[in-house]
Amino acid sequence: MDIDPQANEPELPDILEVLKSFITEHTLPLWSGEGWDSLNGGFVEKLDFEGRADRAASRRVRVQARQIYCFAKAAQMGWYPEGREIATKGIDYLLAKAKSPDGRPGFVHLLDPYGSAINFARDTYDHAFVLLALSTAYQLNNDAQIRGEIESLRAFLDTELRSPHGGFIEGIPATLPRRQNPQMHLLEAMIATFDATGDLVYQNRAGELFGLFIANLYDPQRQVLGEYFEDDWSKIEPLCVEPGHQAEWVWLLRGFERITSCPTGRYRAGLLASALRYRDDATGCLVDEGNADGSIRKFTRRLWPQTEIAKAWIAQAEAGEQGAAEEARKALARLDRYYLRHPVRGGWYDQFDRDNRSLVDSIPASSFYHILCAVIEAERVLG
Repeated sequence: MDIDPQANEPELPDILEVLKSFITEHTLPLWSGEGWDSLNGGFVEKLDFEGRADRAASRRVRVQARQIYCFAKAAQMGWYPEGREIATKGIDYLLAKAKSPDGRPGFVHLLDPYGSAINFARDTYDHAFVLLALSTAYQLNNDAQIRGEIESLRAFLDTELRSPHGGFIEGIPATLPRRQNPQMHLLEAMIATFDATGDLVYQNRAGELFGLFIANLYDPQRQVLGEYFEDDWSKIEPLCVEPGHQAEWVWLLRGFERITSCPTGRYRAGLLASALRYRDDATGCLVDEGNADGSIRKFTRRLWPQTEIAKAWIAQAEAGEQGAAEEARKALARLDRYYLRHPVRGGWYDQFDRDNRSLVDSIPASSFYHILCAVIEAERVLG
């Protein structure tokens, strides 16, 4: 399918209101209605191109957690008061269906449409998002039960998923190669949980992950973030570079600096400059993958890297970089123009090829977390 974005692009100063309206008037109602399974409980994994729920699709636990985050955060922002109830229902479903259905600690990886576990692996990436969801929900009302679930999850991470080489293993069972991605999202979750609880243990865990970033994940000579590693964190060459993750780390490092006062500006500048090498000439959007020398490996372009480059510029704007706020608005305008003008209002296109053809027919729920987070950060820093 060829996509011809609408010609009337919003003026850049208005893009924040355009996106906030998109979230509050269309996306939140769509995903709280069609996106919630009122019969079996839980959030659906995706909608079809017409905006109808795919009720036959299996459900990743990470997506359940991401949707809980979205509705809890929207309620916290005052954008969608109904989000509190929806997030609570989501947590009840998550704990009832995904936590320890086999009697072992931790959350399973995949549920069928009826809520039965079908993949019992304990995936570290999933657990990062469960922690993020719980901490965001906890900020709504300081619920003691949710705080207990947070502490239980931290204990599971510490006792079952830690690696002797630093950071956390991929999951149970442990697999190779190791990826930076679960470590990145655990850093995000630790920052959020420290914000929610004020407990220094989460600040310390964030510090340990920052240390892993400096020692192993980031290549200072090439100014790129590695994606795949051996068990001892030695890099697997040739490096695969995902510019969206480089941008995401810019935002996370700013968050780490905020909670610790540890300077991260040098790393942020290097990552952002490197990420900007991997752009589509026609649209200015980030592509999906590149090589360490700056050449492009995959010219496809997913939605989520566009939210992350916007967040990276927002982080730099918050740090006082001249021109960063304008670049953030431009990135948000590209997100709106190329990805959010879907026939289903409140939906989105997930991925395009280099000829601007849409590659995904469905509307995946997983992208909502990226969009909402970018708009919230824009509101907080630029609004």
